[in-house]
Amino acid sequence: MPPLENSETSLNSETAPNPGPAFAEAVAIMHRLRSPDGCPWDREQTFDSIRKYTLEETYEVFDAIERRDWPALKDELGDLLLQVLFYSQMASEAGPFTIEDVIAGLNRKLIRRHPHVFGEAAAAAAGNSASGLDLGLETNGIDASQVLHNWEEIKKLEQSARLPPDGPPPEGRLDAVPRSMPALSEAAKLGSKAAKSGFDWPDVFGLMGKLREETAEIEAELPGASTNPQAITEELGDLLFTAVNLARHLKIDPELALRDTNAKFRRRFRSMETACPHPLEELTPDQLESLWNRAKLAESKP
Repeated sequence: MPPLENSETSLNSETAPNPGPAFAEAVAIMHRLRSPDGCPWDREQTFDSIRKYTLEETYEVFDAIERRDWPALKDELGDLLLQVLFYSQMASEAGPFTIEDVIAGLNRKLIRRHPHVFGEAAAAAAGNSASGLDLGLETNGIDASQVLHNWEEIKKLEQSARLPPDGPPPEGRLDAVPRSMPALSEAAKLGSKAAKSGFDWPDVFGLMGKLREETAEIEAELPGASTNPQAITEELGDLLFTAVNLARHLKIDPELALRDTNAKFRRRFRSMETACPHPLEELTPDQLESLWNRAKLAESKP
């Protein structure tokens, strides 16, 4: 990759942060932990064994952001970075790639997908084959929506370039959506991918009608729920999938929306516990409802 100084809009190395020495130390520490005289636990780990920690650390980053706990976020980002170092060290030992390859690949990707920042020449040198093609890519004075359009078009070209010249095409448009994603995020991604092929509800009102339809289908299955639980499970899944696509049309992240609602439910339920001198199990449904309404009212007051 050519130096950034050759781009039309270069980085100002004097004002950019310089985490190089600290990052190099982190890489060296990870290498030592996996070495024969390092940590027995770290040496035993595999790509499969640490996957669950990666997911946990990701959600802990979310939690710190939502609480606006900046010291905690600093620590959690460090834990998330540790996952990158861990995977890269194991890959380096096995041979496929090193942490330097990871960083170099990221640098090239950022430059080639931002021709409006680094210039067409630098983007092309970093592997952007969109330059000169009639893809409708604007690079001067563009807004965020056009940036996103450019990113997707350049990404498509990159994916096409990775296909073998005489090999089969990808099995389907949805195959790139990982099954390992949280279900809400997966549903939103699937709906978004399908929409690019024109397979989508025309507007929010169409989805509202679909929600009513799915709710009616659940009600129709209720009498046989005990004898045919699979049927009502499928109908509930359809309702959730429709709700996620409604969120997509409203430009709301369903995963984050549900996390916010979960946090709200925690607060209100804790308020109920605090306000009641007796265990909640001893209260009637009407008393519980009254406590819940009081908790809602308390939150609505400035």
